[in-house]
Amino acid sequence: MPRPRHYRQLLSATVKALSKRGVGPDSRMAFLDAIMDIDATEVDRLILNSENFFCVPKIAFNKGRIYPLAGSRLAYLTHLFPDDEVELFLSIRNPATHLPAMYAATPHTQFIEFLDGADPSDILWSDLITNIRQQAPNVRITVWCNEDTPMIWGELVREIAGLSANEPIEGGYDLLAEIMSVEGMTRFKGYLESHPEMTEMQTRRVITAFLDKFAIDDMVEEEFDLDGWTNPLIEQLTEQYEEDLFTINRIPGVELLAP
Repeated sequence: MPRPRHYRQLLSATVKALSKRGVGPDSRMAFLDAIMDIDATEVDRLILNSENFFCVPKIAFNKGRIYPLAGSRLAYLTHLFPDDEVELFLSIRNPATHLPAMYAATPHTQFIEFLDGADPSDILWSDLITNIRQQAPNVRITVWCNEDTPMIWGELVREIAGLSANEPIEGGYDLLAEIMSVEGMTRFKGYLESHPEMTEMQTRRVITAFLDKFAIDDMVEEEFDLDGWTNPLIEQLTEQYEEDLFTINRIPGVELLAP
């Protein structure tokens, strides 16, 4: 896993170049040699992480669509690795919190300008994922909810790294410690030590129970001061988001990780 600063700009530039011209015979090796400190021929699995691979926040919307170039950009990337198995691990987030947070990371001064004609109530992650599947049909997609990340972090790391389900890893509960009180984490770790035979599913149930009692409220609740972002709208977007997960789970070639 090369350091992000070694490849993020090059990755974006390479995909942009591939959209204008075909892939040369040496393009793949040239890209790998540029981002890696070891012999690329010795690598079995390459992990690249880029939160702005689809696009930067300020242009996330175009003519009412969110991340309209996502499918084509991923398709161009598969052209660079025609004989490799390309996978996409995609974290999604409740639009009720994602849109205000993304808007705050842009230079836009008006939310309506940022949306570029999009209606927040029409935004469905299943539409984006379906579009990606259509344009890059050979890419296997794993999706999870950002809200669930602390509860499934260990499994997620194993999935991304290609490790077996029982492979021990360090830091599997690091994110959980950020949203749970010290007392809660101490008790949780003690519970794990006294129940070493628990399955992954049983562990998730235990995490949920501990969070119900020991979650740090300020870390799990988000508030946004945005004109028009009313409680009824937030509730509507949240309900649609939760219902959309069922649609995502039925898309062929897509795996949805959930607690």
